[in-house]
Amino acid sequence: MTEELLKKIYIFEGMTQKELQEITKICQRASYKNGEVIFKEGSFGDKFYIIAEGEVRISKVIPNVGEEALAVLKAGDYFGEMALIDDFPRSADATANKDAVLMTISKSDLDNLLYFNKEIAYKLLWTFCRTLSARLRETNEKLVGFFALGKF
Repeated sequence: MTEELLKKIYIFEGMTQKELQEITKICQRASYKNGEVIFKEGSFGDKFYIIAEGEVRISKVIPNVGEEALAVLKAGDYFGEMALIDDFPRSADATANKDAVLMTISKSDLDNLLYFNKEIAYKLLWTFCRTLSARLRETNEKLVGFFALGKF
């Protein structure tokens, strides 16, 4: 993945060319076929994912309800960032909704980069906070909808 592609992704928008080069060094490429599981809820999270091509469905199995799609993410979106912040198991399933090409960054590689580059650390962690806040708001809205429909 080139720096130019990274620059178009929300999480990296404010990065300098040099910072993007540092991030590119720790990216790995992974491909998934439509319907292929990327990770399951409860599994250990050691990386996060950037969608270069395709779609990924983030979902959760809700007891007595079934699978509920929380989001369908497209090229330029990212997911799995909570694994970089805490050591808790994955909070949802991630499945390729279409054939997908993903760039991954491992927790250990990112931790090392952030330790030695505080400016990148500040920018990434601030963006992660905004992303998590937005996703929590979306989840809250969905819960309100479930209660309104009497599903609980």
